Amino acid sequence: MILITGATGTTGSAVVRLLAARGEQVRAMTRDPSKAQAWPGVEAVRGDFDDDASLARAAAGASRLFLLSAPGPSVSRHDEAMLAAARAAGVRRVVKLSAIGTGEPADFEVADWHLPGERAVRASGLEWTVLRPSSFASNTLRWADPIRAGNPIPNTMKTGTQGVVDPRDVAEVAVRALTTDAHLGAVLTLTGPELLSVPDQVAQLGSLLGRPLTTVDVPLDAYRTRLLAAGLDPAFVEAAVHGSNLVAKGGNARLTQDIERVLGRRPRPFAAWARDHREAFAG
Repeated sequence: MILITGATGTTGSAVVRLLAARGEQVRAMTRDPSKAQAWPGVEAVRGDFDDDASLARAAAGASRLFLLSAPGPSVSRHDEAMLAAARAAGVRRVVKLSAIGTGEPADFEVADWHLPGERAVRASGLEWTVLRPSSFASNTLRWADPIRAGNPIPNTMKTGTQGVVDPRDVAEVAVRALTTDAHLGAVLTLTGPELLSVPDQVAQLGSLLGRPLTTVDVPLDAYRTRLLAAGLDPAFVEAAVHGSNLVAKGGNARLTQDIERVLGRRPRPFAAWARDHREAFAG
C-alpha cells in the first residue's frame, strides 16, 4: 500500500493516477475524501496534519509514503507529524516533495521551510528520497483570468529566469522513487529543459493562443500590499515577495539533468504543458 498525502493537489493527484494505472495499491489522504472518490481502485482516507489520530489511521497498513505538505510555516510540523505516524505504522520508505534551493545559503529564513522536514526524513530510519522541483508550469494558471479578459499579466520577477518544470514530470519521478530502489538516499533537483522568464512564458502562451499577450511589472511593495490585503499569512507573504526578488536577481536560474537521468528522456518543455492546458487560457 502506498499512501499519498496532498492527494488532491496538482502533484499528488498526478502521482495517484500514475500509481493506480500501474496497478499499485494506493491510498489517497485528503481532508475531504469525497474529492478523491472518482479514482477507480484508489482508497480515499481522511487525514489532517494537525490531527495525529487521523494520520495514524491513514498510515495503518501502508509500506510507502509520498510526503507532500502544503508550503507555509507549518511544513516542518506537518512533516514530522506524518513521519511519526508512518514510523509507528511500519512504513518502510518515504519520498518527500521539497523545493529547489532547500538547505542552500539564503538571506531569508522562510526559504528553508522544507529543511527541517528533509532532516527529519534523513533521520527517520526509513528508506528515503527527496525531490526538489523548480517552479511549476502549472503556476501560470493564475494568469488565466487576465488573459481571458485581455489584460496584461502581472510580473513580479522582471526578466529573471527559472527552469520551469512540468508537474507531470515531477509525478513520474516520484513514482519511480516510490516503486524502484534506484534512487534511495538521493536528493533530486527537478527542472525543465530551458530557462524561462515570465515574459518568455507569456510569449509562448500568446503564440499558442494566436494573439499577442503583454506583461506589466509589479513593484514588490505593491505585491506585498496586495497579498496582505487578500488575508494571506504575513510569513507566507514575505516568502512570496522574497521568492520573486530572488528570481528577479537570477537566484533560481539553474537547470539539472535529474529528470532525464531518472526517466531516460528529456523533461517536457513549457510549450508542451501549455498546449495540453490551452483551454484553461482560451476559455
